[in-house]
Amino acid sequence: MKETVKGFRDIEGEESEKRARIRKIIAEEFELYGFEPAETPVIEYEDFVRGENKQDEAVSDIFKLKDKGDRNLALRYEFTFQLKRLAENKKLPYKRYQIGEVFRDEPISLNRFRQFTQCDVDIVGSTIKSEAEILSVVKRLFEILKIKNTIYINNRKLLNEILSEQKIENKNEVMKEIDKMDKLPEKEIIENLKKFKAEKIIKILKNKEDYFKKFKSYEEIEELKKYCKMYNVKVEFQPFLVRGLSYYNGSIFEIKSELKESISGGGSYNVNGIQATGISFGLDRLAFVSKIAIENNKVVIISLDQDKKSIELAEKLRNEKINCVLMFGKPSKALEYANAYKIKYAVFLGEEEVKKKRFKIKDLKTGKEENVSEKDMVKKLLRKF
Repeated sequence: MKETVKGFRDIEGEESEKRARIRKIIAEEFELYGFEPAETPVIEYEDFVRGENKQDEAVSDIFKLKDKGDRNLALRYEFTFQLKRLAENKKLPYKRYQIGEVFRDEPISLNRFRQFTQCDVDIVGSTIKSEAEILSVVKRLFEILKIKNTIYINNRKLLNEILSEQKIENKNEVMKEIDKMDKLPEKEIIENLKKFKAEKIIKILKNKEDYFKKFKSYEEIEELKKYCKMYNVKVEFQPFLVRGLSYYNGSIFEIKSELKESISGGGSYNVNGIQATGISFGLDRLAFVSKIAIENNKVVIISLDQDKKSIELAEKLRNEKINCVLMFGKPSKALEYANAYKIKYAVFLGEEEVKKKRFKIKDLKTGKEENVSEKDMVKKLLRKF
């Protein structure tokens, strides 16, 4: 059997069904808030993929390739850079969501792959009120997915203001070190900051929240908290929060759960000179921590030499949105199949059933059987599901 390339995998069965259910929930929630779907190419010109943030770690991890014309291409590593093209000449605010595959040539771990499904929601032409709305989407979505979480917020303007007050240069490099606070020992980070003469910044960022109220930029955090409260969204101020991408220019968010890594993150940035805000979810991590139960609501219809009637019944059930698998031949083989795919119910159609217009429904888990009329068949199955 051929192995997959390292960092890539096949997804099937119950895991695939769970992911499909989560994707559907995410799309439904995004659309409830007025976001429209978009799709973009997986392959772009390398220069466009790299953009203006060539030093960002995620950008350095892009998969590069060439076409037959020897053009330098790359796989997309996220969706935000493609938003520049989508947002051109759009009536503002432009609200779009996208769910699809992205690729990064980076080290892998238990919950980190080189191909993963990202779910983005963004508003181009945003305000702090828009940021609160984005976080409301997060709250609703995680409640439905049964994911315990904490929403952390900070502001890049505040971090820049603090660094300026301390007369610290090399701000981007210093922020990259601060961003490692939940990944490396504090002593190691302080040692790294010494080369920028910025080691005292750790002590400053450890102050209680009241300390930061003296900074002008903290007003944006207070305003965001005010609007989050209107949405009944609880957030926590985290002064060490930086986010890895350098294009953020205002509020930044990160959502943590039981995983060591964050399960969602985002913030505010510029798109074609217009203020925007957004957040991104990794489907792999959401599926890993979500406690939603995925029910296998399928029925196997077993035709006992009654193919025409079995097809008619299957189509009737499908018209009522009941998932059907149609099997012909030996009942034992059909039941083996149903057992292998954990199908809950079987309906048997033989000559006698068709003649009497009464069909046998068997619960394949308990073995319990009941005879129902064709008229009551749909009602019975809908109640079971």
